[in-house]
Amino acid sequence: MKQDNEVLLRRTRKGSRGQVLIFFTMWLPLLFGMSALVIDFGFIYLYNNELNASTQSAALAGAYAMSQPGATVQSTTTAITAYTGGTGDTNNASNLKGASLATGYPLFKCLNTLTSAFGLQCYGPSNSNAIVVTQQVKVPLLFFRLFGGTSATLTATATASMKGAIVEPWNVVVIVDSTNSMTQPDSDSNCNNSRISCALAGVRVLLGGIAPCPASEASCGSATSGNVVNSVDRVSLFTFPPVTTVTAPNDYNCSGNAPAIVPYVYPTLPAADTYQIVGFSSDYRTSASAASLNTGSNLVAAIGGKSGCSGLQAIGGDGTYYGQVIRTAQASLVAQQAANPNSQNVLVILSDGNATALAAKMTGSSATSGTYMSTIQECHQAVTEAKAAAAAGTRVYTVAYGAEASGCTYDTVAHGGLITPCQTMQQMASSPAYFFSDYTATGGDSTCISASQPVTSLSGIFQVIVGDLTGAKLVPNGTT
Repeated sequence: MKQDNEVLLRRTRKGSRGQVLIFFTMWLPLLFGMSALVIDFGFIYLYNNELNASTQSAALAGAYAMSQPGATVQSTTTAITAYTGGTGDTNNASNLKGASLATGYPLFKCLNTLTSAFGLQCYGPSNSNAIVVTQQVKVPLLFFRLFGGTSATLTATATASMKGAIVEPWNVVVIVDSTNSMTQPDSDSNCNNSRISCALAGVRVLLGGIAPCPASEASCGSATSGNVVNSVDRVSLFTFPPVTTVTAPNDYNCSGNAPAIVPYVYPTLPAADTYQIVGFSSDYRTSASAASLNTGSNLVAAIGGKSGCSGLQAIGGDGTYYGQVIRTAQASLVAQQAANPNSQNVLVILSDGNATALAAKMTGSSATSGTYMSTIQECHQAVTEAKAAAAAGTRVYTVAYGAEASGCTYDTVAHGGLITPCQTMQQMASSPAYFFSDYTATGGDSTCISASQPVTSLSGIFQVIVGDLTGAKLVPNGTT
């Protein structure tokens, strides 16, 4: 019996020979298929990541390019192409050599969300404020070739706005006209108050939107001489006509006293006089996320942000000559930038643009030259000084506040040509996109319109400037 069992066992084993080979042959296609999935999906994953990164970079490059003065569809598209995944692209995405922009892209968009939330007007090419970029690339497949699949097409889309991201620190000088014309009422619906009050309300919008210190800090901390330790955007307030240095604090100390106005003096003001009401400060808010202004700041008090303080007072008396205040402000910006090497300079000038200073108020000035400082061609001199600031790298914004249809009385044909207050403000801006006009203000010239910036209220204008001091930013696809 035992021998029979052993014989049966040997026969069974002999009959099972080759079954492993059969099972291996049956499972081999499945193993190849799984390998195809792992390896080819790995390629797809790698390509997809590079394609998304490349597309986002291209969108940001395009958004930045379209925000620059004089930007066109062609210049923006060129910037985008430099960052796409094609051969020779700036990203050096080695796996995307066959990538290309999808048909119909880039798309220039005017997104209402950006306009309503951030005041970002559609002044880019094709009246846009954002760009949409879509790229596509074919991924070569290896193992899937055994099953008839040679490649897979991937697509990535990115949308970027021209503005919205915090960029380099800014040194900002705001020049607010405080001549007698600023005491006049502005009865239009945008403000309905005295011009000086409306102007200061606009400056408060500016201080409410820029960054006193890094956004990562819960608190900017204590300030010394108006500045916190890790300051980001620093702001100084200038005005004209000039005042005595000892009485300048009356514009922010809530004393109820007025500063003492002094004449314009050639070539520079004496040390006892000044255009600067408050030096560069970063204590205007307690943190980058703080919703309200810091009432303990001299700068905030000077722009009417502290209860019981009227702020900068419009006294006038010496007329308007703003060539010298622009020159003085630019010199202060240069010094501030030298102290903060990674910063950029900005000059914001708010005025009706009408230079009217009498010769008796311009001590030592030439009566015949027509160049700085002269009692003739006063508006042209302001343009010259602003252009010099722009040539030195300062971004010059101008806000024509109720600019009149005529003026610049001392600018004559014989000494360089006629010019209007509106033209003066327009030509002072370092780009058409940096010229704003509240022509709806009482007495303003209805033809003094900014072709690039349709917003007219001072609060809206300063909101746009806030947005303009930021950089290109990715926004969710599908934003309207």
